Amino acid sequence: MKRWVSSLALAGLIVTTVALSAPATATAGGRPGDELLQRWAHDTWVSLDAMTDESTGLPSDNISGDLSSPGAYTSPTNIGGYLWSTVTARDLGIITAAEAHERLSTTISTLGTLERNDASGMFYNWYDPATGATLTTWPDSGDPVYPFLSTVDNGWLAAALRIVREADPALADQADALYDSMDFSAFFNPEGAQGLPAGTNRGGFWETPPPDCSVAAPMYNGSGATAYYTCHHYDTTVSESRIATYLGIANGQIPPAALYGTHRTMPPGCDWDWQEQLPTGRYRSYDGFEVWEGVYSYGGMSFVPAWGGSMFEALMPDLLVPETQWGPRSWRLNHPITVAVQEHHGLDDAGYGYWGFSPASNPFGGYSEYGVDIAGMRADGYFSDAEHTDIDVDHPGCSTGTNPDPEYGDGVVTPHAAFLALPYDREGAIGNLSRIESELGAYGPGGFYDAVAVRSGTIAERYLSLDQSMIMAAIGNALTGDTLKDYFVDRQMEQLLRPAMRQQVFESSWKD
Repeated sequence: MKRWVSSLALAGLIVTTVALSAPATATAGGRPGDELLQRWAHDTWVSLDAMTDESTGLPSDNISGDLSSPGAYTSPTNIGGYLWSTVTARDLGIITAAEAHERLSTTISTLGTLERNDASGMFYNWYDPATGATLTTWPDSGDPVYPFLSTVDNGWLAAALRIVREADPALADQADALYDSMDFSAFFNPEGAQGLPAGTNRGGFWETPPPDCSVAAPMYNGSGATAYYTCHHYDTTVSESRIATYLGIANGQIPPAALYGTHRTMPPGCDWDWQEQLPTGRYRSYDGFEVWEGVYSYGGMSFVPAWGGSMFEALMPDLLVPETQWGPRSWRLNHPITVAVQEHHGLDDAGYGYWGFSPASNPFGGYSEYGVDIAGMRADGYFSDAEHTDIDVDHPGCSTGTNPDPEYGDGVVTPHAAFLALPYDREGAIGNLSRIESELGAYGPGGFYDAVAVRSGTIAERYLSLDQSMIMAAIGNALTGDTLKDYFVDRQMEQLLRPAMRQQVFESSWKD
């Protein structure tokens, strides 16, 4: 693939070249808060380093709060996040260019040896980070693992390969070989999901029938192989899964019309009364496709919701894709409102005193999906507190809400969610995080712990690779002027993806 960089990316490459001999921190002459961000990035990198196997370059999915016990499994997303975190650590002067190259080279070389699906080039969802073997049993329980090819997880790994090929040109050929072999059309169902006007991605597929629901079909890429697809599609617009859609469009593997094959909200009317709110909005036509441009409302703001109302669904792709630049009438409106919604919920509505809600470790054990219930389409919500307080509002003309004004309990904030807000409320995000560190003590040797229940002070003293890599990317962009986006984008991506994104018009609006 022909590579191209913008003037900003070229400036980033010049900085990288200088860093080969003497990497400089990005905080010199910087803005207020830069020194805090630099410290947080340094400590976050410590956790990612601790959970990565030196011989394979594969990061574990998680590690204990004292950095002594990494998990025994990893995923394509974990690996992709480690790759862009390594680039970020180099660009921030945390590690030298030579060390970064060695780390990237080790991981890329290991990726070339991992077992993959032959018909699509896609990676399985779980590997042993110490050996690179595909997992068929869970290390902790011994339960069987049914090897799965995940759409979104492969999207994040492929995204990282794009970054590596630009950030370290000596690895470009290896990164390109892996990237070019990944065929995202294998996930794309041209018939789409029920009630939508265009095709969209399935959640992924198995090579053999799993014990749960699946749909057997010839693989969508025309390879002749049979795939056992998930019964669900990735059919919501505000979802982290859109990274795979972007890549498929940029590669010419799926049509730009895929952007119209997802729900902004579910349609209006009592037939869709199960969703969290009844939306307002209008139908718009794009290239002959009729799309319901629906929005939810909260705190006087209107916005396109995520499925669960969490920050990472809305903002993780924005770490790499210039969504607000390419979507001036869609994402440029929706992203800052998403942040304001989370702030309003945490500070005003629920009264937690802190904000930032996204799936993360449960402070009381295990893993939970956190979000702003009223801001997600899912009827039973991603909840913002440990008690799973469910809001249920009126649906005028359809049903009466049973709990329209709930009292919230022990709110659970997740630091990575606040970091994602840096481009849209830098001062508010840094202030919120500073108080999570100083007042709640949710900080350890590897940076912010994964989550904290604010009223009881219960802390999830654990680090997740995915969440730490989001923090690294967010800080790196804040301190280097969105260098990761410059690495990620090339001319072909911009030519194929930007016009389709530019057309979209969301009904998002600020309160008066």
